[in-house]
Amino acid sequence: MGYRKKIVRSNLKKAFPNKSEKELIWIEKKFYRHFCDITLEAFKSFKMNSEEMQKRMVFKNLDVLTQFEKDNRSVIIMCGHYSSWEWMLSIGYHTVSQGYGIYTPIMNKYLNKLIIEIRKKHRGDLISRYSAIQKIKNLNQEGTLAVYGFVSDQSPRPKPKSYWRPFLGIKVPVFMGAEIIAREFDFGVVYAKINRVKRGYYEASFELISDQPKKTDLYRITDTFTEWLEQDIYCDPTQYLWTHRRFKHENRVPHD
Repeated sequence: MGYRKKIVRSNLKKAFPNKSEKELIWIEKKFYRHFCDITLEAFKSFKMNSEEMQKRMVFKNLDVLTQFEKDNRSVIIMCGHYSSWEWMLSIGYHTVSQGYGIYTPIMNKYLNKLIIEIRKKHRGDLISRYSAIQKIKNLNQEGTLAVYGFVSDQSPRPKPKSYWRPFLGIKVPVFMGAEIIAREFDFGVVYAKINRVKRGYYEASFELISDQPKKTDLYRITDTFTEWLEQDIYCDPTQYLWTHRRFKHENRVPHD
């Protein structure tokens, strides 16, 4: 239906300035097909049983993630709006730790309730990003072992202390929440590399970003995540969510 077509085309031109019009149109068409798939799959998952979900969303090298459980530590998964990020909430089928997804509530309360029910169907729980720090602090004090999922390629509103860096070649403010929480509570941090195997089937593998966040240089966690997500996007741009205004603050870049 061409949902947000102007935004999609603008994003693609900015991210791939050297690609021809023909190449950009090809990416756009493939993206919209993928976008329709993941939208329908999100609702379809509500009727899936656990066996079907685990068949359709496969997790590889789980030891990179579960190693922290052995040390009685919680862990943060960082991913982008890439491939099937929604089905990452089914990670709870594979861990002792409770899975939580950090999400942004939708203003329409009925739609928000529906989305919460869908996302919690497969052993995942949700934490509003507006109360995330306090909620995670409480869970940590209670001794709850958890896996916290952060979709960290949001476009945060610029503030005086915002961290700006290039993303797909354009300097923008980037989301620091996952790194801040990891450093405060000494959580492990891993990257989820998600990929579409075929229509309706996905797999995710994990790569260690930091097992000692308090000793990791400031911004290194955020930079590593951004660089790895960029690699995935450049490898297959059709799986990225181009409908969001990722570069809406590019003209507000502060002077160095």
